[in-house]
Amino acid sequence: MAVKIKTQFGTIDIDNDVIATVVGGAATDNYGVVGMASRNQIRDNLNEILRRENYARGVVVRQEDNGVAIEVNIIVSYGTKISEVSRNVQAKVKYNLQNMLGVAANSVNVIVQGVRVMND
Repeated sequence: MAVKIKTQFGTIDIDNDVIATVVGGAATDNYGVVGMASRNQIRDNLNEILRRENYARGVVVRQEDNGVAIEVNIIVSYGTKISEVSRNVQAKVKYNLQNMLGVAANSVNVIVQGVRVMND
């Protein structure tokens, strides 16, 4: 299913995979986020074998009446304040969706699926 934006020149269809990629890129761009947690193990393992970057991993996009609802599954770095990292992810995802795609995010739910301890 795609988001439809009507303009004076016609209709723009934005696929959920495009939205998920923008969301994943925005999420991993935040300090404290070390990766995305997988929601579909088989597809994501295949992408790893093929060495393809998959920013959409761990992102669920649901259509709503006047926008989209986003669920982001992340892995954070040990020692970071999880509430601050989550708040920053929410803000950046909403900002990027609005400014890059013109899509309103009604809700951005961040699920922290793990904490990774980084070795020095």
